[in-house]
Formats: sequence, structure tokens, C-alpha cells
Amino acid sequence: MFFKTFGWSFVVTLIALVIAFLYGGPQALILCVILGILEISLSFDNAVVNARILERMNPFWQKMFLSVGIIIAVFGMRILFPLLIVGVTANLNPVEAVSLAMEKGDPHTPGSYGYLLHEAHPQIAAFGGMFLLMLFLDFILADRDIKWIKFLEVPLARLGKLEGASLVIGMAALAVAGAVSGEKQGIVLLAGLFGLITYFLVNGLGNLFDVDEDGDIDAADADLVVHSGPSGAAQVAGKAALMLFLYLEVIDASFSFDGVIGAFAITSDPIIIALGLGFIGAMFVRSLTVFLVRQGTLDEFEYLDHGAHWAIGALAAILLVTIVVPVNEVVTGLIGVVFIGAAFIGSVQRNKRALAAEQAQSLEPANS
Repeated sequence: MFFKTFGWSFVVTLIALVIAFLYGGPQALILCVILGILEISLSFDNAVVNARILERMNPFWQKMFLSVGIIIAVFGMRILFPLLIVGVTANLNPVEAVSLAMEKGDPHTPGSYGYLLHEAHPQIAAFGGMFLLMLFLDFILADRDIKWIKFLEVPLARLGKLEGASLVIGMAALAVAGAVSGEKQGIVLLAGLFGLITYFLVNGLGNLFDVDEDGDIDAADADLVVHSGPSGAAQVAGKAALMLFLYLEVIDASFSFDGVIGAFAITSDPIIIALGLGFIGAMFVRSLTVFLVRQGTLDEFEYLDHGAHWAIGALAAILLVTIVVPVNEVVTGLIGVVFIGAAFIGSVQRNKRALAAEQAQSLEPANS
């Protein structure tokens, strides 16, 4: 199962490393490895959230996530997105933006590709931060049977009973981010508002096709094929699966913002960034997502969902903070790893307690 799932990731990684070496020698090879590790470390929480959505899609759409989805992730977010941002920021046409990128200018030099992308960071962070914050709030404010950090999740679930609580908190966070963003207040507020609109739009499209949080659909929609997947959850096809696919791609894009911006602290070469973040990092994150689905890991370790969403909340907060104060990418990556690791350990302990209680209960009739 491991090699079947990760096989293509290893092949693509090997090809990417060979291309990096031929392109820029040992230094380019090392930078490519560093960027790949950076992307994977930043994306553990991304893989868990993606897996929970992906398990609700039928095998065809799961393959679409690995094929079309990887094209969007690599070429869309790691190559075209930075070019688009620089082009809009500096009022350049696509040819001029590509030409500027290939100059590999120092990110600290005004007018260089890396510098212009860094200058656009406040609006990128505002958009991604607000989208991820709403994703976190809608999860953590819901009253769930299973709770992980109970002293926080219990009162937050009570708060979630207030109508529109997540939107109120999100708008308050955006107002604070705008208030401290100085001369970029207008663009930060606008970008954050677009982040909110995008979240409600893609989330609302799922509701439009009657796809709820557990993947259930309205039986009246005959074009939506429903059957049981590896985790026992219902799987969807047709329009519902398309909406989930689009939702998944927007979430994946939001997660990649910090990695794309952070990569320019390591190198300003767009070729190396595409190879490291895209071909190595994005491939492994997708393979990890599929592995979690096929193994049924999220159902076996039930706190992983919670850990991933707390990591999302932390990432959203970091993105909003970086509008004003830079935060090292190592900190961002470690927060995700810490939350996922703690959730995994907590899940193992929970499973042990449940097994011990089950064994004790089975022994009671014999003892009596």
C-alpha cells in the first residue's frame, strides 16, 4: 500500500532532483530538497483536511485530485499565481512578468520579482488568512460528539450556538488586521473580504447540491452516485463531487500561500521553487492525502481532524500577523507538526483506553 501510494511521488522527486542538478548544479539540488521538505512540513494539516474531504468523493474524483489537481497545484499555485501577483502589482504583461522572474533578482532589491511578490504579501495573507480562519471556526464552533482539547472546545461549541458566531469573529479579526496594517489598510480589508466571500461561496455551493458534512446527499438527486468507501463514509459523484473538488482546490490553494511566499526567503529562482514546492512537495502532500483515505487513518485516529483544524487556526492567525510582523517559516511548519503529532498521540491513548474498557467489560460476566 505504501509504495503503491507514494511510488509516483518518489519517481517525480527523483526526476525533479535530476533536473535541478542539471539546471544549477549541487546548490540548486540542495535548495530543491530544502523547499520540498519545507512544503511537506507546512502541509501535514493540509493533508488531513484534504483526506477528510477526499474520502467523500468516488474513485474517479479521487483520481482527478491526483491528476488535474496536481496540475493546478504545481502550475497554478507555484508558477502562475506568483506571476499573476507580480504582474498585477507592477502592472506588467505576462511576457514581462516571466522575463522578470527569470532574472532571479535579489528579493531585497526594489523592482525584482521576489521583492514585488513580497510587497504583495499583505493582501495575499489577508485573503488566505480569512479563508482558513473561517474553515477553522466553522469546525471548532460546531458541537461535536468527540472533543479533543475539551477545556477550549466545550465553551467554543457553546459559543457556536449563537447565530452567525463564526462570521462575527471573522469580521472582528479582519477589522483588527486592517486597523494595524497602516497604509495598506484598504487593500488588506478588500483582500480579506474576498477571502470571506470565497469561503462562503465554495461552502455554499456544496450546500446547494445537498452535500452535508458527512457526505450525505439528497436522494432526489439521481445523478449523484452514492456508495460506501473504505472508511464507511458515503461517497459522491456528479455535481456534488465537482463542488467538493472545487472546494478542495481552494482550500489547497489557501494552504500554499505561506509556502510560496516563504520560498523566496530561500531562493528567488522560479524554476527551483516550482521543482521543490510543486513537483516534490505538492506530490508528496497529495500522496499522503490518498494514503490517509485508503488506510482509514482519520477514523482510526479520531483526534487528527481536531489537530488539523487547530493547526489551520494557528496558520490563519500567523498569516494575519504576518501582515505587520514577519514570522519565520520554521515556526509555521512546526506548529502544524506539533498539533498533528499531539492529536495522533492523543488518539492512540484514547484507543488504548477504549480497548482496555472493552476488555474489562468482556471479563465482567466471567468474574461474576
